[in-house]
Amino acid sequence: LQGPAPDERPHPDGRRNAQGIRIDPEAESEHEPRRAVFSAIVEDEPGVLSRVAGLAARRQFNIESLTVGPTTVEDHSRITMVVEEPEPGIDQIEKQLAKLKPVISVGELDDDAVRAELVLLKVRGEDPDKVHAITEMYDGRTLDAGPETITVQLTGDERKIDDAVDAFRRFGIIE
Repeated sequence: LQGPAPDERPHPDGRRNAQGIRIDPEAESEHEPRRAVFSAIVEDEPGVLSRVAGLAARRQFNIESLTVGPTTVEDHSRITMVVEEPEPGIDQIEKQLAKLKPVISVGELDDDAVRAELVLLKVRGEDPDKVHAITEMYDGRTLDAGPETITVQLTGDERKIDDAVDAFRRFGIIE
C-alpha cells in the first residue's frame, strides 16, 4: 500500500484509552468527577448483571458498587450501581442503561436518597475484648469469634465505615 508507515503517520495529540481511542483532554478537564447512584428495574433473567457490568466495562466507567436484589414484582429485579465519573459520563451511563433490552426503567437517585454501606471484617482474635468494644462503639455485630479470628459486620455511611476500618487496623485485618 502506498503512503507513510504507521509510525510515520500524523496522530492527534492527547491521551488514549486501552482501546486506543483518543481522550480529549479539554473535554475531560471541564468536568470534575462526581458520585452518582443509579437504580434500574430489570427483567429477572440470566445474564442481566453481566450485560450491565459489560456495558460499563466496555466504556471504561468506574463502577464503585453494583448490587442486585429482588423487587415486590415477580420476575423483576432492582440493580443499584454507584459510579464516579465526570458529568458527560454520568449522562451517557443513564442513556446506555436505558437502551439495554432487559432494562425496564432506570434513573439516578437524588442526593437525599438513603445510602448505607456494609462491610464484613475478619480481624485477628488475639484481643477479643478490645475487638468487641470497638465493634460496639461503631454499632456493629460480631458474626463469628474463634481463637484466631473474629468476623464483624458494620453498617453506616461512608465516613463511619472508613473510621471503623481504621480503628480495626491495629488488630490486623485479615479480610
